[in-house]
Amino acid sequence: MGYDLHITRKDNWSDYAGPLISLAEWEQYVHGDPSMRMDNSAEGKTAEGSVIRVQSDGLAVWTAYSGHEPGGNMAWFYYRDGNISVKNPDEEILGKMIAVARSLEARVQGDEGEYYPREEVQPGAADIAMGISAVHLAGGGLILLVLAILWFVTNRG
Repeated sequence: MGYDLHITRKDNWSDYAGPLISLAEWEQYVHGDPSMRMDNSAEGKTAEGSVIRVQSDGLAVWTAYSGHEPGGNMAWFYYRDGNISVKNPDEEILGKMIAVARSLEARVQGDEGEYYPREEVQPGAADIAMGISAVHLAGGGLILLVLAILWFVTNRG
């Protein structure tokens, strides 16, 4: 299973109605971002060595992800039903999702409907947040801000 985060313009990412991110908008964004690549397919191996291949228009990969390993760990951005989703994103991927959402005039929302405030997590903020989970940040922005300030104060020089 896992937990997905979604870049959406809808009030709730799972709604059928609401403002959509078009596939054309998503493709235009990916082609304009040198750290993203539109693959429209993904491939991986099972523990038994079988190859699994998924094809889907709008399936893109973030190649600048620090955990990126060709043929292995990758940050896949999956386009479907007017949303862009990522499964089990870490803080670094969340930061990229927020940057993408900003550019597309959208926001990031979790499976359970919580929003990830655009102002609180920036791309590359994983070092600032020191690995603190960003899940359920809604309402916790002050705590994150205090932790970031404490980290900067204690790690200067």
